[in-house]
Amino acid sequence: GYSPVSYIDLGIAQRGLKAYKSTHDGLNYYFTSAEQKAKFDKNPQKYLPEYGGYCAFGVSVGAKFRTDPNKFVVSNGKLFLFLYDVEVDAQQLWLAGNEKELVKKADTNWKKLSTM
Repeated sequence: GYSPVSYIDLGIAQRGLKAYKSTHDGLNYYFTSAEQKAKFDKNPQKYLPEYGGYCAFGVSVGAKFRTDPNKFVVSNGKLFLFLYDVEVDAQQLWLAGNEKELVKKADTNWKKLSTM
């Protein structure tokens, strides 16, 4: 229930409220205000996380991993989410790598992974 508008427009992770819910492509999204909900409803593609919300670094290496909503990067107007657990901080791996190359690999892998 984190607001995709908060990530993109404010650069922070904020829990949305049930009172401000939108459904897009069968998924529910929550927002912190009616204004955020209206922004999303007007242009959902602007706010959707890359790779279906799966870990961007994981997708770059050909795998789907659930993400930690507090581990994210907004770059070039796109929201990338990342896995974080006691063994892996995928956000740091992404930041330490060549983002352009990682995005290229992830985009290619996502074409296959998104149909699975």
